[in-house]
Amino acid sequence: MDFSFIYSSLNPFSDEFCFMYIDQFTDYLRLERNYSPRTVNSYRRDLVLFRQFLAETDSELDLLTADRDVVRLWVVEMMEHHQTSTTVNRKLSTLRSFYKFLRMKGITDKSPVQGIKGPKNKKPLPQFVKESDMNELLDNTDLGEGYMGIRNKTVIAVFYETGMRMAELIGLDDRDIDMGTRTIKVTGKRDKQRFIPFGNDLEKRLKEYLEARTQAFGETSGAFFLSQKGERIPRHQVYLLVKEALTKVSDVSKKSPHVLRHTFATSMLNHDAELGAVKELLGHNSLQTTEIYVHTTFQELKEIYKQAHPRA
Repeated sequence: MDFSFIYSSLNPFSDEFCFMYIDQFTDYLRLERNYSPRTVNSYRRDLVLFRQFLAETDSELDLLTADRDVVRLWVVEMMEHHQTSTTVNRKLSTLRSFYKFLRMKGITDKSPVQGIKGPKNKKPLPQFVKESDMNELLDNTDLGEGYMGIRNKTVIAVFYETGMRMAELIGLDDRDIDMGTRTIKVTGKRDKQRFIPFGNDLEKRLKEYLEARTQAFGETSGAFFLSQKGERIPRHQVYLLVKEALTKVSDVSKKSPHVLRHTFATSMLNHDAELGAVKELLGHNSLQTTEIYVHTTFQELKEIYKQAHPRA
């Protein structure tokens, strides 16, 4: 729908209509692009901060009067406040999408972000846990008693043996696990679904977990991983249990579910998996995203060389 005829007779510079533009944009992301609520909120927050910056810089400036100079000034201010290049580039991306939307709706015919280049991103290698440490964690490490201990170890195993994201694990339902075909149906970003196979080890752990869950809560159907209260496991519990588990076996500085996703990818490539296959298992849209793990595995080879070769 073209909103230009609505706005043409109104004051386009008032706060009321600035936020109306933002609301229309976020509705578009949510309803037409199927972005997650978390992503939509991030876009909205970026735009509100930009609107605030404009007001503090010049009372005459607004979303429709901003130009490239003021966008560059915003970038400079963010860098001076020690925001990372990744954060700055993400906010510029928000502006690009927003002004593209306004142009599409006929609200404006220009974009103040056009021609603006953000700072270069530094690309540190993703951290991962050594294979020996993961074996120690899954085979020999106590992660609690009863249902909670079995659940915690199963969560770790699912992360490590499938590479799924935290949101994907939390969203798993019983119907997503197919023991017959040994596959898990995962709903990823923008509701994109994929199927991840699993092997004997994970099958045994999943069955053990289901037995423990039945003993603790009776027959249930719905959320696969449950909290101590019998509800779908919340995000903060998953993060804490992974952090506590990795602390027992590894000295990596980051101890999060995403590190286990990195560990899955690194282990697959170290054992000669094709890059394209790893891309599909991870649910990446681009092969370039997956390629960073090639550098990670090479880094591991360098460390092994340093430790093993007498002249290294």
